[in-house]
Amino acid sequence: MLAYIVRRLFAVVVMLLVVTLVTLSIFFLIPKLTGSDPAAMFVGKQADPASIEGIRQKLGLDEPILVQFWHFVSGIFVGRDYTGGGDSIHCAAPCFGYSFKTEQDVWAMLVDRIPVTLSMVVGAAVLWLLMGVTAGVVSALKRGTAIDRIAMVTALAGVSLPIYFTAMLAMFLFRTQLGWLDAKYVPFTESPGEWFIGLLLPWVTLAFLYAAMYARLTRATMLEVLGEDYIRTARAKGLPEPVVLGKHAMRSTMTPILTIFGMDLGALVGGAVLTETAFNLSGLGNAAFKAVGDRDLPVILAVTLITAASVVIANLVVDLLYAVIDPRVRLA
Repeated sequence: MLAYIVRRLFAVVVMLLVVTLVTLSIFFLIPKLTGSDPAAMFVGKQADPASIEGIRQKLGLDEPILVQFWHFVSGIFVGRDYTGGGDSIHCAAPCFGYSFKTEQDVWAMLVDRIPVTLSMVVGAAVLWLLMGVTAGVVSALKRGTAIDRIAMVTALAGVSLPIYFTAMLAMFLFRTQLGWLDAKYVPFTESPGEWFIGLLLPWVTLAFLYAAMYARLTRATMLEVLGEDYIRTARAKGLPEPVVLGKHAMRSTMTPILTIFGMDLGALVGGAVLTETAFNLSGLGNAAFKAVGDRDLPVILAVTLITAASVVIANLVVDLLYAVIDPRVRLA
């Protein structure tokens, strides 16, 4: 078990380094190959030649991509100095870059947004797991009944409706018409109650989309598992139905659900762009959306790497949980 964890941690580190190198190449190397000037993209369209040259020197854009990669990775751990154009800018560790458009350290811009995204994603994930898995199991057990049809029609609607439409509809009904809820972020440490109420609409909106997908996946997997020989054997031995379903069927059913859950959760940690933008929440997704509009490449780069790291780490946790959920899985 320990050897497996060590190998997986090593693989995670290698994967993160590869993703960082590829991402930096997309931002710094490919524009050169296509005839664009990365330095001009960093300072904006109205920059003069002196400013562009200063940015080129600060970022070391004339250096090989592997040298730029080393400077970026080392800056995450020890900080980095951007020197050139007659001045010097210090970016303290962890340094994910410096936005020359807003003249801010990128990590300082994003660190206050991370709790917003984490609060929204974790709350929504709890809801969609509870609603989706429950609906899928009930639908599988009541196959062909009215309950099954209603659950699957609702799931189909959840998958089909765009999330921005669901968000606008939720705000119209609950905030505008009923005046019950307003989507806003209040830190949990300041007021747990206001934190919960302020994020309830974004949670439900985001969870409705994912719960629909998880309900369909759970139903299909549960129906397949219920037809397996070991389930029939368990019932033939006289085990109570709750034991058959909870101890045997659900373990096998949860394996593919856990796989998808790790990928979804990791990707959303990088920012639920549509949900955050629709509810005007200052999370990572909203920051990335604004950065794309402003062509603020350091912010886009940082959010991309945070998302990649979240997906890789989430998949590592999922791999370790396999052995806990399914006894047939052995980590070696």
